[in-house]
Amino acid sequence: MEPVANSFLALVKIMDELRAQCPWDKKQTIHTLRPLTIEETYELADAITDNDWKGVKEELGDLLLHLLFYAKIGTEENKFTLQEVIEGISAKLIHRHPHIYSDVKVADEEEVKRNWEKLKIKEGKTSVLGGVPPSLPAIVKATRIQEKAKQVGFEWDNKEAVWDKVKEEMDELQEAIQTKQQADIEEEFGDVLFSLANYARFLQVDAEGALEKTNKKFIRRFQEMEKIAIANGKSLSEMNLLEMDSIWKEVKQQMKQN
Repeated sequence: MEPVANSFLALVKIMDELRAQCPWDKKQTIHTLRPLTIEETYELADAITDNDWKGVKEELGDLLLHLLFYAKIGTEENKFTLQEVIEGISAKLIHRHPHIYSDVKVADEEEVKRNWEKLKIKEGKTSVLGGVPPSLPAIVKATRIQEKAKQVGFEWDNKEAVWDKVKEEMDELQEAIQTKQQADIEEEFGDVLFSLANYARFLQVDAEGALEKTNKKFIRRFQEMEKIAIANGKSLSEMNLLEMDSIWKEVKQQMKQN
């Protein structure tokens, strides 16, 4: 542990020096850092999606620096210290893992999750859904809401029942489309997405991650279409849908073979 501790303390010292000497670092506040931290988090998420371990290592470093930056500002504002941050998370982890640090017995990971939610209620949380950040992306938020509701038993018995719910919501969407009431269409469309996110959980699929992989796949295929069109002396805007679909199928087949 000593080499890691030394490296960590060296980074803390660099943060202190930057805050004291760098004009840009001196000006930062928790509010100016917030959008940058969100950006760094998404860059880490991209690296994870791409299975880019070099990128994961780099982005973890960027995020670690941000954490130290917030702790430095917290200390300057007499709100908290880095030591308090570390001790706080350590105490929380010990308290919420009685099956490791006490004599509580658990059967599996699901029981760990249920105990975690029960402990949070005892700590003063008024709702099991209270810990879901309002600013989460909608599909991620839907998944987290469903996971938390599950911990108190509000859950379907099997994936077949969930799929029946998906089909029910899709039927209701079609009914709303027939009425041509845009507010109803939007509501029912949201219900379809929510139920699909739920079905993804039962399939052990990360709905957000799966959609992002599809986004990346579409971008790769579309950009390859553009290259082929240019090689043929045209732009996509000069082609009709049938011509573009023909190139799309060609690209799709090539990428499957690769």
